[in-house]
Amino acid sequence: MRGLLVELTRLRWRRAVLLLLVAAVVLPALLLASTAWSTRPMSESDLDALLVDRYAQREVTRCERRPEQYSDERGETIEASMCREMVADWYGGRAPLQPQLELDGTVLAAGTLVLVLVLLLGTTFVGHDWNTGSMSNQLLFEPRRGRVWVTKALAVTLTCLLLATAVLSAYWSGLVTLAAARDITVPDAVAGDGYRQALRTGVLAGATALGGYALTMLFRSTVATVGVLFGLAVASGALLGIVGQTTQRWTPPLNVAAVMQGEVIYYDESALTPACRNGTAGPQEDCSAESRITARDGAIYLGSALLLACVASAGSFRRRDVP
Repeated sequence: MRGLLVELTRLRWRRAVLLLLVAAVVLPALLLASTAWSTRPMSESDLDALLVDRYAQREVTRCERRPEQYSDERGETIEASMCREMVADWYGGRAPLQPQLELDGTVLAAGTLVLVLVLLLGTTFVGHDWNTGSMSNQLLFEPRRGRVWVTKALAVTLTCLLLATAVLSAYWSGLVTLAAARDITVPDAVAGDGYRQALRTGVLAGATALGGYALTMLFRSTVATVGVLFGLAVASGALLGIVGQTTQRWTPPLNVAAVMQGEVIYYDESALTPACRNGTAGPQEDCSAESRITARDGAIYLGSALLLACVASAGSFRRRDVP
């Protein structure tokens, strides 16, 4: 516990780390403000200006007479009072705030932004120790290298996990509050999905920071860690372009998205039978190319990679000489 408190203090005194922590709070807040502004309700004068076209007026009249024939982006039937805003949106107006769609939109974007920042935080935190040569000084006070590795890992993991969970929960709470202020009903199931997504992303943020820390302890350089991660991202994209859809299941971004969102659906035609590809399959044959990755599948994939990185990193730190 004493070593953990020391590492938390060291983490707090890193200027680069503090900047990343501030960015992890400020940037999602700016994204929330941008979402609130871009989805603000249109006034009657705004609607009249967009619906001046006679075809738009005809569509509004048709919608108000038979609203059951129209649906929103989620496929749900709209009410007659929503016809003007819906048609105005078709003609370049502002789409109203829809919390369900925001889960796969700005909430996912905010989570991705936080993941990138905590990854940099994990690498920067310990990279400073290697760049300045202070790692050898720290081992004079605590010669048990395994304990040093674990306490540093706990400090960065817990900090990023709690920070990401708090920031993303606050982001979703802001969206729910904004919807309530605009008389937009948010179902309890949708509200629960938002907080569960924030929790999953928070846990993933802690794991991401741990992965960045482990790789930096292995390579002993922040630049090397960032370069390797960038190379892996480019290589996975290039492999997907060369081999095709068969590699989608094993690309890190898709598995990360599965953990954050609960599941991800992608299309893979490689598993279809020749009859399905040629269009000669019978009605009893399943020719759906949809495949899905659940949060559990993504967690196993990413957790396995994280475990390998941590084992290699801890083993290297205990055996290699420290300059």
